[in-house]
Amino acid sequence: MENKGYGSVIGSSNAPFENSIAMQCGLATNDNGVSHPSLPNYLAATGGSTFGVTDDANPSAHQISANSIFGQLDQAGLMWRSYNESMPRNCDTSPSGEYAVKHNPATYYVTLRAACGVNDVPLEGVFDRDIAAGSLPSFSFVTPNLCNDTHDCPVRTGDEWLATWIPKILAGPNYTSGSTLIIVTWDEAEGSSNRIPTIVIGPSVPVGTVATQRFDHYALLRTTEDILVLPHLQAAASAPSMADAFGL
Repeated sequence: MENKGYGSVIGSSNAPFENSIAMQCGLATNDNGVSHPSLPNYLAATGGSTFGVTDDANPSAHQISANSIFGQLDQAGLMWRSYNESMPRNCDTSPSGEYAVKHNPATYYVTLRAACGVNDVPLEGVFDRDIAAGSLPSFSFVTPNLCNDTHDCPVRTGDEWLATWIPKILAGPNYTSGSTLIIVTWDEAEGSSNRIPTIVIGPSVPVGTVATQRFDHYALLRTTEDILVLPHLQAAASAPSMADAFGL
């Protein structure tokens, strides 16, 4: 999700679904983006570094040769998929309509080019199918379009989008088998603040868990790597894990 601070979502009457799942599952009250604008945060969450990026330029301007969570999964023989709403074609490296390539980090890692062409897919018609079939991969990165992620539209729009998709995932075979964790997070907050909402949903998460420890996108990456038994990339190595806080 995009560009909304903690207080714009948590406790807001415009986000009834998000507040409901936060109360039923787990909520991080001190999670933070690492930078502004969007792209550096997406790189941090998937590569463990901003790689010196300070803008939202297209992949042609930022060809990242470092490893990423996507590359780690390939190296470990595990499947990943990035589902991007409103993306015209697989691994599209140019923005188009409500598709923002700056929110699709897999397109920036040059060593992923071949895998990106296969695993970085439009959300429409594919995410539904994979959920229903119980064929979600080891790691999924799900990106709504510029409206549904609340970048260009109100908090309520994003809340309604999540209220459509989260129950589908919860009812799907991957989740009901007890083997799926869902983390709903934002890239950055508005203005100078970077405190963001993060909601953690999983079979082992105690109802109503509230984690007050300071986390950020590097902590998110570390947690993901720990769960998938992967090495820690760059700043993730020194970041705290979210696992103990949420019973993961």
